[in-house]
Amino acid sequence: MRTEGTTKVREALRDYLKALKTEFTLGMILPTKAPVGQELPPERKPSGNTVQDSVSPQSLDTVGVKIPTVRIVMREMFNSPADELYSIFTTKELVQKFSKCPAVIEAEKGGKLQMFEGCVSGEYTELVPSQRIVLKWRCRSWPDEHYATVALTFQDVAAQTELQLECKGVPVSAEESTRQCWKKQYFEEIHLLLQQSQDSME
Repeated sequence: MRTEGTTKVREALRDYLKALKTEFTLGMILPTKAPVGQELPPERKPSGNTVQDSVSPQSLDTVGVKIPTVRIVMREMFNSPADELYSIFTTKELVQKFSKCPAVIEAEKGGKLQMFEGCVSGEYTELVPSQRIVLKWRCRSWPDEHYATVALTFQDVAAQTELQLECKGVPVSAEESTRQCWKKQYFEEIHLLLQQSQDSME
């Protein structure tokens, strides 16, 4: 009984673990996969936090690899007409001026984008001159192949332009660093660039 019972219990446990793994991974794109045929030894229990890390809380936006994500919305006023501000985001020379790094800027639908020595990359998906830019956008530290959708909307307000940034699909763990990236590396540097060009014109 002891030998046969142990074997039966182990087989039942193995089947149960297989069913658990199958049910858990249904419909998921996992970042890494165990080699086919590799099973957990029956004594090991799957850790509870694996489920927490991979399931989206509530109805947060999920794009690409299934990870918990958030939406970031930011607004910034610039002392510049909309067409000038639009060109700062779409002209290689101007992007290189404010980012202070070589950049790849192919401002057309499907065109590539690479900035900050490869820390930021993406692809243009929509361009409406002086009005709107939509990008697939990612930071190098994010999970492989995970992109956020960034929409930049330019609105003329008197002699200024209001820029609205909507960034959907940002990994929860990268929310604050993404905000800081846009605030410090984009907005603050563009303000400086605009100030310099105004100073040189006076």
